[in-house]
Amino acid sequence: MPITIKSAREIDLMTEAGRILEKVHLELEKALRPGMSTLEIDRLGEEVIRGYGCIPSFLNYNGYPASICVSVNEEVVHGIPTADRIIKEGDIVSLDAGVIYKGYHSDAARTHAVGKVSREAEELIKVTRECFFEGIKYAKEGNHLFDISGAIGRYATERGYGVVRDLCGHGIGTALHEAPEIPNYEMNRRGVKLKAGMTLAIEPMINIGGYEVDWLDDDWTVVTRDRSLSAHYENTILITDGEPKILSLTKTE
Repeated sequence: MPITIKSAREIDLMTEAGRILEKVHLELEKALRPGMSTLEIDRLGEEVIRGYGCIPSFLNYNGYPASICVSVNEEVVHGIPTADRIIKEGDIVSLDAGVIYKGYHSDAARTHAVGKVSREAEELIKVTRECFFEGIKYAKEGNHLFDISGAIGRYATERGYGVVRDLCGHGIGTALHEAPEIPNYEMNRRGVKLKAGMTLAIEPMINIGGYEVDWLDDDWTVVTRDRSLSAHYENTILITDGEPKILSLTKTE
């Protein structure tokens, strides 16, 4: 599949999709609390997404049964919300959400501390977010795709974290997952040259322990093999002829 270069009209639509997704994440962050179920988070997320006239990107995508991926503690990504999974004080919760606005997707994830969490959990969340911003320093026209990957991976590994290798970022547009795939670790190749108009979902997934992961029996939920904590941070970005534009950045970021 070729990498698509978005037109000015398409960029406007994706910018609006990102603006709406920003609001979705702000609502979810505000609502997240000990004692609520992961299903409650999902239902709120779907309600907010549809309230803005959008469609949830994830609902029924390849059979995924929910609108929000809710991943707790050792769950890396794609946690399926249920009524009996209750959020507790001290948990860290990754919320991955996507919206479709007039046929165009935006995709973003945040990991939140629920109440008071351990110092190592706080640091994990902080470093995972920083990995994204280290990566997008290289998200400029004329650089290469894997310049982003290498910057993310180096930043995490130099601080002693495991960088998930079995999952990666991706292009995005009229499809949730478009070319190219974007690893979060250093590659031997440079990858394609970045061009203005590319839209990418950059998403470091970082573990306190090793990089290895397993899939649970639901065939969706990805967990750290050593059951250490994991965090996820993602935004949809636009490559320009200057600095990258982050389309889904929340004001609290």
